Formats: sequence, C-alpha cells, structure tokens
Amino acid sequence: MTDERPGARWASPDMQKHLAKRHRAEKRFQRLGRLAIALGVASLGVLLVSIGVRGVGAFVCTEIRLDVDLSEQALGLPADASADERDAALDRADYRGVVRDALRALFPEVSGRSDLRGLGALVSRGAGHELRERVRVNPDWIGRTVAVWLPADDEVDLLRKGEISGAGRFSEKKIAWTEALSEQGRLRTAFNSRFLTTGDSREPELAGIWGAVVGSALTLAVTLALVFPLGVSAAIYLEEFAPKSRWTDLIEVNINNLAAVPSIVFGLLGLAVFLGAAGLPRSAPLVGGLTLALMTLPTIIITGRVSIQAVPPSIREAAKGLGASPLQVVVHHVLPLAMPGILTGTIIGMARALGETAPLLMIGMVAFVVDVPRGFSDAATALPVQIYLWADSPERAFVEKTSGAILVLLMFLILMNGVAIAMRRRFEKRW
Repeated sequence: MTDERPGARWASPDMQKHLAKRHRAEKRFQRLGRLAIALGVASLGVLLVSIGVRGVGAFVCTEIRLDVDLSEQALGLPADASADERDAALDRADYRGVVRDALRALFPEVSGRSDLRGLGALVSRGAGHELRERVRVNPDWIGRTVAVWLPADDEVDLLRKGEISGAGRFSEKKIAWTEALSEQGRLRTAFNSRFLTTGDSREPELAGIWGAVVGSALTLAVTLALVFPLGVSAAIYLEEFAPKSRWTDLIEVNINNLAAVPSIVFGLLGLAVFLGAAGLPRSAPLVGGLTLALMTLPTIIITGRVSIQAVPPSIREAAKGLGASPLQVVVHHVLPLAMPGILTGTIIGMARALGETAPLLMIGMVAFVVDVPRGFSDAATALPVQIYLWADSPERAFVEKTSGAILVLLMFLILMNGVAIAMRRRFEKRW
C-alpha cells in the first residue's frame, strides 16, 4: 500500500535526489551564463581600453613656436603695387620658406644641405599653408616679426609622446634639435583641433575626420529619406492590406533573405545600377546613400512589421466598430502605437549603415578626398572608410589617427543606440 498523502511523493528519497540533481544543473547553467557575460564584458573592455590608449593621442598634438619674419621683403611684396596685386602677391608668397628661415635662425650653426633639410623637417609640411591662412585673418601682421605656434612634424609629435626613439629616420641630430627647442620653451602639447575640423591629408599631423563625418552625415541623410517612408509603407501594406497568397509569401521570404545577404553584395548592386546603368557621380554621398538604402530597407520592413503585429487586434476591432475605414484604422490607431518600435528599428538600422564599409568601397568612396563635401553630388568619403584608409597607411602616426577615428565612430554608434533604447522605454506600450 502506497502513501497517498499530498507531498508524500515529493518527500521520497528518489525524488529528493532527482530534485537535488536538477538544482545542481541549474546552478551550473547560471555559472556558465555569468562566465559568458564576464568574458564578453572583459573582451569589450580590453578592446575599448586598447583603442582608447592609442586613440587619445589623436586629440593632442605638438606645436613649435617660431618667430616668423613677415616683412614685405621676406614675403616678396612689391613696393608700389595696387591692393589687388598686393593680395595676389600675398597668396603667392613663399610661406614655407618663411617658416624654414625662422627655424634656421634658431640654429645658425647648422649647415650642409642634408642637415638643413633635416632641420626643416621638424615642422610640418603644411605649416606654410597654415601661416598663410593666419596672415589672411590677421593682415596687421605684415611688416612685423610675429611669434606663431605651428604644427610640428608627425615624427616630432611621436617622439614627444614616447612612441618612437632615435632609431630609423629620426636621427640623433633631430633628437638634439628637438630637445633644444623643448629647453627653450618652444614646444608645447595642445589640443588637436585640426583632427576634428579638417579633412584628410597625406601628412598625419594635419589629417582630420571632419570631411568623413560630413560625408557620413550626407550619406545617412539620403539613406533615411529613402528607407523610412518606403520601409514603413511596405510594412503597413504587407501586414494590413496585402492578401494572403503565394505571391505575398514569396515577397516575405525574399525580404527575410535580403536581410541576411552580405553587405558587399549590395555594393556590387549599387556599382552596377547606380554607377554603371544610371551614370551617377562616383564617390558621392548620393550613391552611397542609395546603396545603403538597399541594404537597410529589408531590416526596416521586418522591424516595422513586428511593431505593427505587436498592436493588439482589439484596437483595430474597436476602431472598426466605431465606423473607421481600414485606412483610418491604420493611420489613426495602429501606426501611432507601432511608431516607437518602428523608430527604434530605424535607428538601429541606420547605426548599422553608419558602420558599413564594404558597400562604400565598391562604389568608389575609398578615394582620397581632402575637401569637405558641400553637397550630395560632391566627392566624399565616410567615417568607416576613412578608418580603413588610415589603417592601411604606412606612417606610424596614422595608428593613433585610426584609433581616434574609431573612438569617434563608436561614440556615434553608442549615441544612436542610446537614443533607440530611450525611445523604446519612453514610448513603449505594454498590453
């Protein structure tokens, strides 16, 4: 005769042994989950720290203070010239030579073509251009000797940061000259505003990301203008109006398949359609935005359909019971309730488009572009492509530029994902 009392079976030794085994298995699973999360967080931390340590140097630079002679004789200005001729002469003046003469005046003992060339290499090759721009802003400098802080060469900057030693191109003489300038108080570490306000350059100390940031912004503007109305319209039609048939099933399968297609395939499609067939300008944000729109559109449609499906059927039935047409039900009731999820999916899709490189490489946005684009048809590059270009450069100074650009890209991605999370929590409806 068996014990039929409630709980007697659970109190038996066999059942207690079985429960203890299940509890141990559950604790092992929890430990494995915590270990996986810890490994993921540790890996992300190592990645961010390594990038941050290298990239922080991109936001500071080394500058040299030189007493430049801006007299009319040094600039080669004609004595009895008109105002227009004087301005033209100012633009043609050899500012690079003025900078070089100011540096040589600090080391009069240096002679020989090789040594003089090495001494002049302490200053950036773009120092003359920067001096010209400052003279344009400060015309009262003409005829005077002015102390100006100018960008140092990238090797001087790396030496000051402890990234290189005397080995290689940086000779012992250059080290001695650099130390002499430092002892005279003519070297300083300043915030590198050029990195955030200028375009790309062959010289690492002058290279900036602003051109790539503007190119990415223009590209994403084209992408958003296309994918949001098309994606939302397609999601509404497929979910609310399209009849259930073999054709709609085929369309849904193809949309799901397109969402998993590698991004480089969309780059090949953009190369063939927009550049080959349509003849649109190469390396333009317009073409980049169209290509990224093709890649992002399936994701927007899928997230839009999921958001529309999350709206309870009772909302639709109540609206129809009050006499609303199918279009009014969607526009006035379903779409406003589904819009938070749609916006969240759109932002996440745009964040993915921001970090894509392969499609943009295929349509020519890998070109070296110095000027900041001013329109959708101007030649431009994007931030991830700029990172790719700098990572492929042989100069060591581009290593910190690459890491700095990655930090900026991560900042934008984190900001966009943070906005998506905030919008979901702010407007999410719980049924």
